[in-house]
Amino acid sequence: MVANLNSAFFSFIKSPITILALLTLFPVLAFAASADPLSTFNLTDSWLGYFAIAIFVAAYALIILEENIHLKKSKPAVVAAGVIWILVAIAYIQQGDTHTAEELVRHNLLEFVELFLFLLAAMTYINTMEERGVFNLLRVKLVSQGFTLKQIFWITGLLAFFMSPIADNLTTALLMAAVVMAVGGDNTKFISVACINVVVAANAGGAFSPFGDITTLMVWQAGIVQFQEFFVLFIPSLVNWLVTATILSFAIAKGKPDEQHEEATVKFGAWIVVGLFIMTVAMAVSFHNFLHLPPVLGMMTGLGMLKLFGYYLQRRDSDYMNSGTVDNLVSGDAQMFEDSMLPDDISKDGKPYDIYKNLQRAEWDTLIFFYGIILCVGGLGAFGYLAMVSEFMYGDLGATTANIIVGFASALVDNIPVMFAVLEMSPEMNHGQWLLVTLTAGVGGSMLSIGSAAGVAVMGQARGVYTFFSHLKWSWAIMLGYFASIGAHFLINGAAFA
Repeated sequence: MVANLNSAFFSFIKSPITILALLTLFPVLAFAASADPLSTFNLTDSWLGYFAIAIFVAAYALIILEENIHLKKSKPAVVAAGVIWILVAIAYIQQGDTHTAEELVRHNLLEFVELFLFLLAAMTYINTMEERGVFNLLRVKLVSQGFTLKQIFWITGLLAFFMSPIADNLTTALLMAAVVMAVGGDNTKFISVACINVVVAANAGGAFSPFGDITTLMVWQAGIVQFQEFFVLFIPSLVNWLVTATILSFAIAKGKPDEQHEEATVKFGAWIVVGLFIMTVAMAVSFHNFLHLPPVLGMMTGLGMLKLFGYYLQRRDSDYMNSGTVDNLVSGDAQMFEDSMLPDDISKDGKPYDIYKNLQRAEWDTLIFFYGIILCVGGLGAFGYLAMVSEFMYGDLGATTANIIVGFASALVDNIPVMFAVLEMSPEMNHGQWLLVTLTAGVGGSMLSIGSAAGVAVMGQARGVYTFFSHLKWSWAIMLGYFASIGAHFLINGAAFA
C-alpha cells in the first residue's frame, strides 16, 4: 500500500468520512491523533504521516492476531512507537522545528509513567493477596456451598460487579471464571454463558470506579471527573449488567452441579495486606482530593508500606529456617510441623518470603503494551490527523453520537487506547458527556470478547468453551444492556448535561 501511494490515495485517506470508516475497522487509528496544544503544524498532507498510519495499522493487525501467531502484543506496539516518532521528528525538522517533537514525546512519556507506576502498585497488591490465599478462599467458599447452577450464575455475576470496582475487572473476571469452571465441570453451555455474564458484570462494575478499569483511572488522573463523581454511574452500570444477565439467565438449565469439598488456607498476614491495600486506595484518593497531588504518589507510598511488611515476612520466615524447623518438617516431625504452622507461612522450597516475586508477576507485557500504544497515539497526534476527525465526530455528529460510537470502538479493540486518544483530543464537552464516554468506553467493550482485557483473559482461561463466537452469539443481548445503560444515564444524570 505504501509503495503505491499517489495523490488520489492521499485525498481519499485524509477525508473525514474515510477516517470514520477506518474507525469501524481500526478504532484506535481514528482516535489516534490529538489536537495537542504543543503541536504547531498540520502535517496531515505529509507522506511521513501516511507512512506513520500504515506502520500503526500493521502493528495493530499483529496485536489483534496475538492469540493466533503467539506474538506478545507489546512487541509490535513498542517497535511501531519508535518508528512513528522517528517519522514525527523528521517531519518537524523539515519544518525547521528541532524542539517541539522532543517536548511532545516527553509529554506522552509523563502520561505513561503515571499510569505505569499506578498500575504496578495495584498489580503488586493484587498478586500479594493472591499469593496469601485471599482469592482462593473466596473461590473455595463458593464451590463448596452446594448452590444450584442458576444461583452460581447470579452470585458470580453479582460478586464480579461489586468486586471489580476495587480489585479491577481483569482480576475479578479471572477469579469468578475459575469458580464457574470449577462448578460447571463438563457442562460447557453453562460455563460459556456464565463466563459471558462474568465479563459483562466485571466491565460494568469497573465503569463506576476509578480503580475498576484503566479507562476510568485515566479519566480520574486527568482531573476531568472527580473520585466521588464516578459513583453517579452506579445505576447505569447496574442496568447494563442486569438487562444482559436477565436475558442470559434463561439459557441456564435448572439443577445442581456435583458436590465439591475443598479446603483453603489463608497465609499469615493476608488480612494485613488487605488492610494495607484499603489504606493505599484511601491515600491515593486523599492525595488527589485534599493535597492536589497526583494519585500515583499515594499508590507508590502504599507500595512502600507493602514492601516494609514484606520485609517483616521475610525476616519471620528466615527466623523459622535458622531455627532448623524446616529441617524438622522435611524429616517428617509431625508435631513440629503442626506447631510451627509452616505450611501456611513458608514456601515448601525452603526460601523466605520475597515481595519482589509478586512485583515480578505483574502483567509486564500489558504494561509495556501501554507504553507502545500511548506513544503511538501521541506520535500520530503530532501529525494532526484527528484534529480534523475530532471536529467531524464531536462537531458535526455531536458529542452524544460520538461517545456512543466510542463504545462500539471499544468492542472492536481494547478500550484503553481508545479512551487515551479521546483524552488526548480533549473535545469540548459538558460533565454529563464526559461521564457518558466513561460509561460507554467501559461497558461497550463487553459487546465482543476481544473488547476488554477481562474478555480476552477469560477466553484464555476457558479456552475452547468460552470463545469469540460463543460470546458473539449473545452480543445482541449485551447491546440491549449497552443502550439501556445509556438511557439510564440520561434519565438519572440529566442535570449533568446542562
